[in-house]
Amino acid sequence: KQLESGVTAPRELANFSKGDNVRIVDGPFLGFNGLVDEVDQDHGRVKALVSIFGRSTPVELAFSQVERV
Repeated sequence: KQLESGVTAPRELANFSKGDNVRIVDGPFLGFNGLVDEVDQDHGRVKALVSIFGRSTPVELAFSQVERV
């Protein structure tokens, strides 16, 4: 991500670990809870298992879209 000045924005650091319970705070799954399955530090994303219609579904989200509960 580059800012208008051409300076690269600092990467968001993850404070998530596999097995953490998270709440989705942005995007189409807003309000759902999930369980962190993978953390991708390089791309600033987590894969969380979210229960949708009674099935555990993997959902890939940016760090900014989730918070630990």
